[in-house]
Amino acid sequence: MSDHFDSDFADAVLGWYAGAARSLPWREPGCGAWGVMVSEFMLQQTPVARVLAAWPHWLARWPTPAALAAEPAGEAVRAWGRLGYPRRALRLHAAAVAICTRHGGDVPLDPALLRELPGVGDYTAAAVAAFAGGARVAVLDTNVRRVYARVYDGVEDAGLGAPTVAERARALARVPDPPGDFSVAVMELGALVCTARAPRCDSCPVARSCRWLAAGQPPSGRARRTQAYAGTDREVRGRLLAVLRERAGSVAASELDLAWPDATQRRRALAGLVADGLAEHTNDGRYRLPA
Repeated sequence: MSDHFDSDFADAVLGWYAGAARSLPWREPGCGAWGVMVSEFMLQQTPVARVLAAWPHWLARWPTPAALAAEPAGEAVRAWGRLGYPRRALRLHAAAVAICTRHGGDVPLDPALLRELPGVGDYTAAAVAAFAGGARVAVLDTNVRRVYARVYDGVEDAGLGAPTVAERARALARVPDPPGDFSVAVMELGALVCTARAPRCDSCPVARSCRWLAAGQPPSGRARRTQAYAGTDREVRGRLLAVLRERAGSVAASELDLAWPDATQRRRALAGLVADGLAEHTNDGRYRLPA
């Protein structure tokens, strides 16, 4: 377990990244902090390919936080489309409003200020500060934590739960000064090579120093969980939201009835959408996206 700067690891990962990095629009030099923030919200639990299709349209419509904040939250939900977990759209809209009211419309690059924004946790704050502002911070997503767990701790993954204070301290100690592309390089290594399933150890730039590989790749012993979708309330919510997104105004309850046959499950899912702020029940008994 390393708690100090490892120059060999940093050099190897940065050298690999220079030739293997994917060309993603939010990594381009002119993207800006807002573009990075939008990408980070979208990439939460959503594959890169789907975000690549949605991100340019979002930035074309709302190139600044002020542009998004000026529109109703429901428009953010509508534009979110089928990215999944649509509460992220509400939180991103709320973050845009907060950026305008607290920071004059400019995304702050201080991790502490970023964490004060709606929907921004430790990871997102560190990612925006590092990728948009060049800050030397510990960016710990699932991919990064897996790389560190395998290379330094000799275990398959970092386990369940949020990173501990000690884990964050060890991760920060590994970041070069200046950090350059280090944080995104480790993340890319975890996404493309040191994957959760079928890691490509023969292509890994740090394979020789990986304790997990040296130990014979011992499994964690935890069963991998797959999240069900078909037939769940999540699917029903998605069906109902799809109807609301397709209408410019409000929708009669009878139209929503057609979206899912089970009335009990449909009512439960609709009540959940209203409770989460993703839909509104109007005075005349109809439903709409939040105003």
